[in-house]
Amino acid sequence: MEVAEPQLHLVTIDHTGDVGMLNLLENGETKIGTIGSPSAAATDGRYVFAGTPKGTEIIDSGVWTWDHGDHFHYYRAAPAVLGTVLGRGTATVSTGMLSTAGGTGLFFPESGDAVLLDNAALSKGEIRERFRVQLPAHEGVAVPLGEGAVVTTPDAAGRPAALQYYDGGGKALEGARADCPEARGRIVTRVAGVVGCSDGAVLITLQGETPSLEKVPYPEGTSASPAVKFDARKGRPTVAGVGSSPGVWLLNTRQRAWQWMPTAVPMLRAAAVDDQKGHVVTLDAEGRVHVYVAKTGAEVGGTEPLLPKALSASSSLDAVSLTVDAQRAYLNAPAEGRVYEIDFADGARIARTLSPSVHPAFVAETGR
Repeated sequence: MEVAEPQLHLVTIDHTGDVGMLNLLENGETKIGTIGSPSAAATDGRYVFAGTPKGTEIIDSGVWTWDHGDHFHYYRAAPAVLGTVLGRGTATVSTGMLSTAGGTGLFFPESGDAVLLDNAALSKGEIRERFRVQLPAHEGVAVPLGEGAVVTTPDAAGRPAALQYYDGGGKALEGARADCPEARGRIVTRVAGVVGCSDGAVLITLQGETPSLEKVPYPEGTSASPAVKFDARKGRPTVAGVGSSPGVWLLNTRQRAWQWMPTAVPMLRAAAVDDQKGHVVTLDAEGRVHVYVAKTGAEVGGTEPLLPKALSASSSLDAVSLTVDAQRAYLNAPAEGRVYEIDFADGARIARTLSPSVHPAFVAETGR
């Protein structure tokens, strides 16, 4: 059913696998069902892909946005637990721009299985694998592109070292390959898919029906560590990446250009809002949220430490997520049982402190 405005919700999953939804517009809550005990969660703005002992279990939040580029349509349907994609190890999940078209890539590190799901089938409640390709076990990724996906291949030491495009039938396309040493981190923007490498990033696009894998190297002379995680507001071309150095990499996928933004301390998470003012929202190792302006690198807001318990428990810290949309950022504090709604444009003001009835061990914002 089409509706007039985005149906923003938080999907929360507790440690036992109970799943709930918190309506951010009306504050009402819904219980969706139960999955296995989660170890990770990812979202494309509609579906939540949760790693459990069975594999990857898929939750349909029933709320999503269709991005037409110059305008948007908003939809709502009944939420449901759809089922499981079997695999060994917690899968790395790579989502595309649209939840009802294209594909979603999963890579299971313990088995080396790269799986591409059909999003059109998911929108009808059916889990359908376009392909399942088995590679040597490694910490890999499968990033959707058109009807296929770009998948990492390892070197002799088992480290991801290159990217190969597979078509919708799981066949490797000759010539559609690029070196990507120590491939880590991935995201899909309106412009391109991005996979981080030790020497830069590979941008993945389609030129007509032909896949293109283009390396964007880091600037010469840089001493900053490579980015190993990327995040951004959905649909925007600029992404933020963090590594071990104190600072944030910003990659403009439209301009094929990197910018290094130094910070006083290393960051655990960073997301580019890519709005008119160029806000970048980060989380440091002391649990503080910071807001910067990309163009100048100036810090324009910050919070007190929000994660005192998570910082003393690495398992809780792994579950901490920082999500940004057009107006707010959401930080879950799993050890405290809270989600902070942060107005990044107003000096990182805490707009609301939410306490969902389903404990937010893992949180995903949907309806975006």
